[in-house]
Amino acid sequence: MTEHADHGLTWLGVDLGTQGVRVVAATADGTVVAKASASLGSRRDGVRHEQDPEEWWSAFAAAAREVMRAGTVGTVGGLAVCSTSGTVLFVRDVDGDPSRPVTPALMYDDGRAGTYATRLAADPAPGWAAAGARPQASWGLAKALWLLEQHDFPGDARLSHQADLVAARLAGVPVATDWSHALKSGVDLMRADWPRDVLDRHGLDPARLPAVVAPGARLGEVGAAAAKLTGIPAGTPILAGLTDGCAAQVASGALTPGAWNYVLGTTLVLKGTTKAPVEDPSGAVYSHRSPDGGWWPGGASSAGAGVLAREFPGADLAALDEAAAAYEPAGCLAYPLVGRGERFPISRPDAEGFLDGTPSGDAERHAALLQGVAFVERLALEHVEALGAAVTGAVTLTGGGARSAYWPRLHADILGREIVVPEVTDGAFGMAVVAAAGTYGSLSGAADAMVRVRSRHLPREGSTDRFTDAYQRWRDALVRRGWLD
Repeated sequence: MTEHADHGLTWLGVDLGTQGVRVVAATADGTVVAKASASLGSRRDGVRHEQDPEEWWSAFAAAAREVMRAGTVGTVGGLAVCSTSGTVLFVRDVDGDPSRPVTPALMYDDGRAGTYATRLAADPAPGWAAAGARPQASWGLAKALWLLEQHDFPGDARLSHQADLVAARLAGVPVATDWSHALKSGVDLMRADWPRDVLDRHGLDPARLPAVVAPGARLGEVGAAAAKLTGIPAGTPILAGLTDGCAAQVASGALTPGAWNYVLGTTLVLKGTTKAPVEDPSGAVYSHRSPDGGWWPGGASSAGAGVLAREFPGADLAALDEAAAAYEPAGCLAYPLVGRGERFPISRPDAEGFLDGTPSGDAERHAALLQGVAFVERLALEHVEALGAAVTGAVTLTGGGARSAYWPRLHADILGREIVVPEVTDGAFGMAVVAAAGTYGSLSGAADAMVRVRSRHLPREGSTDRFTDAYQRWRDALVRRGWLD
């Protein structure tokens, strides 16, 4: 653990999510002393998905006030903000508001910019491929080009991400963006700057782009007006943040080379730490850049716990977990896709979830789905290892699935690795760790000091061998469908 002189400080982390805003206050040893949230609404219509940027600010301010009124926060050492990856809009500095929206905010999964993604893929910046980043309709850059065509706004309007808008209003002046949020907006992570010639060629004037800094860099400090509205003291340092997926990785503590974390929620996300970016010809894996100097490769599957809510609506999942323990392994095999198509560890837009075999009842069907998720995890680890990434030691497990009493143990048995469940896995907590990083000298140093372990699960004797046969039959089922060679 890195020694530091500010044991009495508290750090604020902010997570601007899809359904709400969360704010946490954590001490230097990782104790969460206050937390609050406020809900957000969305407008969805087919491939269209927008949010009102003013709601980000009002919801954040409400949650921040609640945290600061708790009376347990003490002296705030700084704050950092994370938000959804690929969400963009354009803003202007108007009448003292440094980030007045002039377009709607297109959310991370808005799909209207596919034509622009195709054009970007045909004329990419060299640095994109080096980090494994391939333009898609979900990219913020594709959406920015779409907004430029659809809306007529002044030349001084600039590109902004969710976190940028909140940070600018806190500071009272325009601020830089971080290279994590800017990844899908077209930043060249190898140079940590915009490929201005490429973006200009595609129609995005470089004058509309904010400066790019490393996550954890100081953006400014909370101004008097924002302090009055939020309760956060004026002069509090504002540090550059990360995307929500990276924030969850920080909260897991998986920040040393060879460490990997699974976020097991509605869908499954794998992120790890390597010394060099991971290049994946399939495009399933791409790498974020760590502020500590390494890289954070990862991929997002369309399999996950969301299938349980669909298959067992209103059921007592804890009771089903307990019953599933009698079927290890289950007599049937499942690929538990939440919807159509798979992104990682295989890339199959036409893939559909399956259940091979006939379960004896709900308990065995539940067991097959749980085991199917863990099989996807095992295949994903094999995939990144085949690409040259090291996978060493324990794997951390976060997200809603980590709260189950059964799942972590099952995953340890199937993966043949120790599974570690951190005590706090909120992305907002990860941002508190980012805010404290400068005090510890590095982000990994802050994580070592602040991330606590809730539980550890070792593979039971003989269990991995027992599941390996079922895993191989599951792989064979993918080969028969043409999903794997």
